[in-house]
Amino acid sequence: MFLEWFTDSSFAEVTGHSFDLAQANLSVSAAGVLRGVHYADVPPGQAKYVTCPKGAVIDVVVDIRVGSPTFGTWDSVLLDDVDRRAIYLSEGLGHAFMSLEDGSTVLYLCSTGYAPEREHGIHPLDPELGITWPTTARDGSPLEPQLSAKDEDASSLAEARAAGLLPDADTVARFVSTLTRRD
Repeated sequence: MFLEWFTDSSFAEVTGHSFDLAQANLSVSAAGVLRGVHYADVPPGQAKYVTCPKGAVIDVVVDIRVGSPTFGTWDSVLLDDVDRRAIYLSEGLGHAFMSLEDGSTVLYLCSTGYAPEREHGIHPLDPELGITWPTTARDGSPLEPQLSAKDEDASSLAEARAAGLLPDADTVARFVSTLTRRD
């Protein structure tokens, strides 16, 4: 099997700008591992291009941009080794996923490197977000969320907003507009 899972020309055609690759990450998770909701300060934020070449995950994008008409809403996509989809998350969005089988491998291309002072999280089980996480693994067995200590201790959406930690929709839009190609 051969898969060309990212090309800059196709990406730029869809988004209007190139993807500046600064870091590539790989994670391997057991069934039920729940990672996120993670995001970075904007600017510069951290855009991500994510795929799952082995196993399966439910990948979730959360709009955490204060002032956005879709603030607080989420959407999900199945990333797996069958359909081989990838998802792009622009700067200013929150990212989370749950592994649906042992050994699920997730690859992330990141537009900026890891900077702990700019990184934040929202608790993925926050009732205000209301994310519908799977309760059944890929093999049909029951699935219980397993969170890292960092994700377990993450703020709620309301706490992050009150602390001024969430990105502002207008600031994100201005920053992203600087990325647009000017051919």
